[in-house]
Amino acid sequence: MTIETVGVIGAGQMGNGIAHVMALAGYRVLLTDVSQDALDAALVTIRGNLDRQVSRGKVSQEDCDAALERITTTLTLSDLGASDLVIEAATERETVKQAIFEDLIPHLKPDTILTSNTSSISITRLASRTDRPEKFMGFHFMNPVPVMQLVELIRGIATDQATFEACQEVVAKLGKTSASAEDFPAFIVNRILMPMINEAVYTLYEGVGSVKSIDESMKLGANHPMGPLELADFIGLDTCLAIMNVLHDGLADTKYRPCPLLTKYVEAGWLGRKAGRGFYDYRGDTPVPTR
Repeated sequence: MTIETVGVIGAGQMGNGIAHVMALAGYRVLLTDVSQDALDAALVTIRGNLDRQVSRGKVSQEDCDAALERITTTLTLSDLGASDLVIEAATERETVKQAIFEDLIPHLKPDTILTSNTSSISITRLASRTDRPEKFMGFHFMNPVPVMQLVELIRGIATDQATFEACQEVVAKLGKTSASAEDFPAFIVNRILMPMINEAVYTLYEGVGSVKSIDESMKLGANHPMGPLELADFIGLDTCLAIMNVLHDGLADTKYRPCPLLTKYVEAGWLGRKAGRGFYDYRGDTPVPTR
């Protein structure tokens, strides 16, 4: 399978990062979203991140300019129909993803590979709602995409070997490393990471430690580059809660029950960095713990 054009659905934090690395690797990229403001903001973010790479000597100015020229934006989902590979990077809600696939499928070429950047939802179940389960798989980038080196590749029960190998080749061309994960809730990284974050929230909820003491303990005592609560804010507390719900529902084990405090923060709209408040308040010059 020759992949030259990549369609990316969703211009948020993950989508613009995927568009960035794909364009830099030489792929033509068509980025779509339901909001023109989101597309405009994505291009600003991509340009800023590429300029940062140029200033640090990681990317040449020529490669930066060429990458930006390879990215086209559109509000029309059907425009992605001619893509060789489509990566869905919409919000982590299964109903939203299913609706996107249903709208897109009539416009796709027969040999287009369809993938999802989902961090937790069943690939087999998503694939079953399409006309090409054998050409459907999980293509899970880590955040921030331009920096993180791992990509989880998840095969559904029907995914064929040619599709898997084609996606492996794309990851290699990006200069990243792929890890093959089985189609179980949250796959590898989030199956391990999210329960740790959830346990950190329980530690806060039960008064074992404050936000500052929990994060400092894990940074200095376990050599983590970020504390678990700081990391949760970076990921987005709504995303953390969604993944914990998938784990709890999919594995039917009480050890995956989301902490009530995590639910409360999400209900308050305190979703982390993107909302200005989470376990830290980011509205001032320096983040301040909220508990």
